[in-house]
This record gives sequence, C-alpha cells and structure tokens, in this order.
Amino acid sequence: MANLTMGTEFILLGFSNIWELQVLHAILFLLIYLVALMGNLLIFTLISLDEKLHTPMYFFLKNLSFLDLCLVSTTVPKSIANSLSHSYSISFWGCISQLFLMMLFAASEVFLLTVMSYDRYVAICQPLHYEVIMTKGACVKMAAASWLTGGLFGILYTVSTFTLPFCGSKEIHQFFCDAPPLLRISCSDSHLAIDVTMILGFSLGIFCSIYITVSYSRIISTVLKIPTKESRSKAFSTCLPHLIVFMFFITTGVIAYLTPPQESDPVLDLLLSIFYTVVPPALNPIIYSLRNKDMKTALRKLKAWKYFSKVLIPKFFP
Repeated sequence: MANLTMGTEFILLGFSNIWELQVLHAILFLLIYLVALMGNLLIFTLISLDEKLHTPMYFFLKNLSFLDLCLVSTTVPKSIANSLSHSYSISFWGCISQLFLMMLFAASEVFLLTVMSYDRYVAICQPLHYEVIMTKGACVKMAAASWLTGGLFGILYTVSTFTLPFCGSKEIHQFFCDAPPLLRISCSDSHLAIDVTMILGFSLGIFCSIYITVSYSRIISTVLKIPTKESRSKAFSTCLPHLIVFMFFITTGVIAYLTPPQESDPVLDLLLSIFYTVVPPALNPIIYSLRNKDMKTALRKLKAWKYFSKVLIPKFFP
C-alpha cells in the first residue's frame, strides 16, 4: 500500500474538455494572475521604497501582498499550463508541495488579517497608546507568529492527508491539490488525523472571525463619534475593505472544507476554491491602493524618480 501511494500520479480536474474553453480558461486565469502579480509587486515595492510608508499598517500590508503573491503563484500557473498542454497530471511530491504551500499561505493570511484588525483597533480606539503598543519589535513578532502558525497548519494538513493511502481513483476534482478532494479519493475509511486538524483549523478560524468582528464593531462605534465627515470617511475606507476581504475569504474556505464528502458538488467546490485562492490576491491590491492617498502619493514619487533617472540624468550627465 505504501509503495502504491508513493508512486501515485494524480490527475487534476480540467475546466472543460473543449479546446476553446480550455484556452478561454487559460486566458482568464492569466489575466487574473497578472493583475495579482503586478498589483502585489507594486504595493510591496512602494512600501519598501517610501520611508513614509514604514508604519505598522503598511508593514502588515506589505506582508499581506507577499502572501497573496505566493498564494496565487502556488495554484494558478500550474492550472494555466495544464489547460494549454492537455496534461492534467501532477506528481505525488508535486501534490504534497502544492497542498503544503497553499495551506501555509492561506492560514498565514487569516492570522495576518486578524493582526491587521488589531492594528486598526489600536490606531482608532487607542490612538494615544498606538506608538507604545505597536512598536517595530511587536509588529515583527506578530507577523512572524502569523507565518509560523501558517507553517504549522501547512505541516499538519499535509502530513495528516498524505499518510492516507490512495489506491483507487487518481482524479482530484479540483484544479489544484486540496485536502477535501484528496480525502474523497482516499481508500481509507478512517480520517481521524485530518478530521482533528480540520476541527482545530475551524476553531481557530472561528476565533479569528469573532476577534475581527468584535474589533471592527468597536472601531465602527468609535468612528461614528468622530465629528468630522472627512475623518470618518478615511477611517471607514481603511477598515471596511479589510472586513469585506476577510469575510469573503474565510466564508468560502469554511464552506469548502466543512461540506461532507458525500454531499459535495464538484462544480460548486471548483467555484468556491477560486473565490478563496484566486480572487482575494487579485482584489487586495485594488481595495488597498485605489482609495489610499498615501499609496497614490508613493506611486507618483516612483513615477517622478523613473522620469528623473531615465530622462534628466542622461540629459545632464551623458
């Protein structure tokens, strides 16, 4: 059984058997991937280069952009290549790597979004203590804790999933290696380890959701007391998008992971997985940068520096 499992080559689900639809899927995924890639790289670069953005909020946003970039790169390029090559196979070790990395980045993002809600709570509800609480060391520790917790969940999900034997169907009803579809093709009736891991993940997800909900309810209560309309608008513009992205991300993931295998619909599972692995990394740069004055100012500075380095310097110093 062990040799059979180790030698398994899985077959990922294709979006369609029609060549034209496969090309359309590849084009759409490529466009989404380019939007996510360029948007997150731009945010990461702007925050790194502009000293005015070296604050706790933008430090966490920089980490979020890097996580989104890694998350979307774990699944989308392979799916695009599969659609164009007519080869939907993925090796056993490739599947292990994909599941581990996906869980690492997704779980880390959940915890990082929770940390970001705490940062906004302190900034808005306890502004006088903000610099004392959100020190550079504290921010680094919170970000590191998010990454380490995500890595722990990645290991737990990967080990508990791939200790199961896969002696039946090799077809994974998903466009990447994910835990729920892998459980459905396992020939083992006992999933105790993965069930315990999922319960643990669900419990922490509930905790993060409650914590974020409580934080933002207090934030909203405080913001409504602000006398000036401009200040209220600025506070809501930074907090509400964060809350929307988190609820969108966590809800689709919870539905996908808690649906019993016998009641699952492959088409619905496919759509849900797109919503929690592909859409958020593409939406986050748009939500966090389009209405953010600091990011717009940093972008204008970057454009001015590019003009200066490409036009003025060669002109005066040939």
